[in-house]
Amino acid sequence: MPEARVPGVPRPAVPGILVPDWPAPPGVRAAITTRMGGASHGPWAAFNLGERVGDDPAAVRANHRQLADLLALPGPPQWLLQIHGAAAVAAASDGLIRTGDSTWTRGAGVVCAVQSADCLPVLLCDRAGSVVAAVHGGWRGLAAGVVAQALAAMAAPPDTLLAWLGPAICAACYEVGDEVRAAFAGCLAADALATCFTPSNRVGHWYCDLPGLARAQLVALGVPRTAIHGGNLCTFEDAARFYSYRRDGITGRQAALIWREG
Repeated sequence: MPEARVPGVPRPAVPGILVPDWPAPPGVRAAITTRMGGASHGPWAAFNLGERVGDDPAAVRANHRQLADLLALPGPPQWLLQIHGAAAVAAASDGLIRTGDSTWTRGAGVVCAVQSADCLPVLLCDRAGSVVAAVHGGWRGLAAGVVAQALAAMAAPPDTLLAWLGPAICAACYEVGDEVRAAFAGCLAADALATCFTPSNRVGHWYCDLPGLARAQLVALGVPRTAIHGGNLCTFEDAARFYSYRRDGITGRQAALIWREG
């Protein structure tokens, strides 16, 4: 007989699934997938959730079914067509893919999700557990204001919010050009700019701290620094667990998901 499951409650200690270490209120569920498990092969091995990265569509569909089963999801996630912009999308459980780089909901049983393979996933909720959001934080989106747009859509006082910064390429592995640093020069305080961009050995190049950029923006928007967690998992360095576009080029996508229980 199949194991009985309670909708909305992930099984404990699911192999290949990470649970954020943050003080989320009761009723808020969150999870991060890794590349472990799944049906994909080749450079997408094995738990690829990205539908537009060249993987076998049948394998991706099987991975999506496995995800729903492993996490006992209450409905289909709100997947996004992510364009490295700033738009915030109201999540729905209708299975439609919407264009944007963050998604939020106050509805119970509605799953917000973003995919990444070096970009920074940011999960958000308020301390009351009344609203949740997932943000896709590449450098372009962060520079365009994706974090600010997500907070505005959540419409909760910033000092009541909690944030968890998921797996992303770390500063030591992420060398960028002058144009990336310049994109933040007008929207980041000078001390934060200096902290998040350190010179590399090559003239005109910098090591970019994506989690640091998101943390600085959240603090500037009024989220308490002590309410921001995570940010210490590197996708580039941990090839066994995470996909990394910069490391591998052709690769899969992991997902960060958050929802309110019904």
